[in-house]
Amino acid sequence: MPNVFYVTGYSYQHQIRAIRRQHDELSAITPIKKVLIANRGEIAVRIIRSCRELGLQTVAVFSEADRTAIHVRMADEAYFIGESPSSESYLVADRVLKTALDCGADAIHPGYGFLSENSTFARDCEAAGVIFIGPSASSIEAMGDKTAARALMEKAGVPMAPGTVDAISDHKEAAQIADQIGYPVLIKAAAGGGGKGMRVVLDPQDFISSLEAASREATSAFGDGRVFIEKYISHPRHIEFQILADKQGNVVHLFERECSIQRRHQKVVEEAPSSVLTPELRQKMGDAAIAAARSCDYLGAGTIEFLVDKDMNFYFMEMNTRLQVEHPVTELITGIDLVAAQIRVAEGHPLPWKQDDIRMNGHAVESRVYAEDPSNNFLPAPGFLEQHSPPAGFGVRLDAGVEEGSEIPMYYDPMISKLSTWGSNRQEAIARMSRALEEYQITGVPTTIPFCHFVMNHESFTSGHFSTHFVADHFSGDALRNTDPDLERDLAMAAALYVDAYHSAKNGSAKPVEVTEVSRWQKNRRD
Repeated sequence: MPNVFYVTGYSYQHQIRAIRRQHDELSAITPIKKVLIANRGEIAVRIIRSCRELGLQTVAVFSEADRTAIHVRMADEAYFIGESPSSESYLVADRVLKTALDCGADAIHPGYGFLSENSTFARDCEAAGVIFIGPSASSIEAMGDKTAARALMEKAGVPMAPGTVDAISDHKEAAQIADQIGYPVLIKAAAGGGGKGMRVVLDPQDFISSLEAASREATSAFGDGRVFIEKYISHPRHIEFQILADKQGNVVHLFERECSIQRRHQKVVEEAPSSVLTPELRQKMGDAAIAAARSCDYLGAGTIEFLVDKDMNFYFMEMNTRLQVEHPVTELITGIDLVAAQIRVAEGHPLPWKQDDIRMNGHAVESRVYAEDPSNNFLPAPGFLEQHSPPAGFGVRLDAGVEEGSEIPMYYDPMISKLSTWGSNRQEAIARMSRALEEYQITGVPTTIPFCHFVMNHESFTSGHFSTHFVADHFSGDALRNTDPDLERDLAMAAALYVDAYHSAKNGSAKPVEVTEVSRWQKNRRD
């Protein structure tokens, strides 16, 4: 029998095994030194900041429209990759990868949108020896095809709305399946997202025509006309779980985000945590999210999206294999830098937390500020920011890739910024958001700020009794039009004075402005 020596309660042999295990873990780590950010706007700025804190060099890429953008100036290096349309710049995968290779970047962070869920790009990065800060190509493919994802979820035991697992090939058979499920039903494209290739069918007589229309739209948008059917959940809550996974097989969730305030099937206001989940339901949904991530051997940050019906049953909707736009609210309630975590697990480091180590602290709300006109069906409104004066104060965070004078180009998503607030509870976070929105001054383009302020002060939202149909049920453009003629006059006068002063200062011909009428603010001021 070999001699065994005991040190501080552990055997010498145990210590040797621990040292060997640590050596194996360290040898599997590939340090990242330089990161190319294959994106633009606020998310590019966000990634650059985390990279700096980690001591990493950063590389920006830019289109013609973004030559003077903030992310270009912030990065250590910046390279022109094409003309303004994304199809000629940010979506040209081989050009982005060649830039990374030419400048010596050993990793690429795709952000969200553009190439973030392009499995071919992820695979090409791996083949070229460049770390793709995201999941594997196979995971992206598995979750990018909604029918393949449903098959995985069925196997993993994740709840799904009744429907077809495979794509529909026979229209007559599909109609029979719809009858069995029960109307209303939802026809969805197997590929892509963003509400394209989607139809709600209320009447059996409309099923075939809706099926054909959805398939045509999916073919046009994604080059793939396959569709499937599932039961339509009327007035659901849209609740998603943030997950993180490492190469060692560890998976945790960072709780949920409520994303039910939407227009055109796209989110505008998010919060964390949801106001309707009980601790028991939160645990069940979190366990389901982890099972979903494990089903495709996931790596990095991802989001499992669920629909929750009026009876608090939850159903898998889809998985986003990337960082989400709304990740700041999760960071605010957990204190975890998701971008830094993405980079660490991409290097090969194990997650530093077990599930029980992650705690929620307080409540966070995010308002997406778009250059859109909410009084005109949220019509995009690109243009120049004549004024951009962000709010500040305790518990206020602004993620922006713009400044005063910046252009919101017509070529990309019209996001200006993401405004997030934290509070010790939901009421405090909402009140802080309402205050911050009032402080946030933008001129030159219409924005979603008035709509977000409308949400913060609507009883349906503040009480927590709302659904994905909030806009249809409670909002119209008329809600943002002031009925107080005195207030409208004061606002018009203030806007005119600002524009005059702005252009005079810009031209070097500033002159005193005489106010001929006292405003209501001046009348009511208390000295």
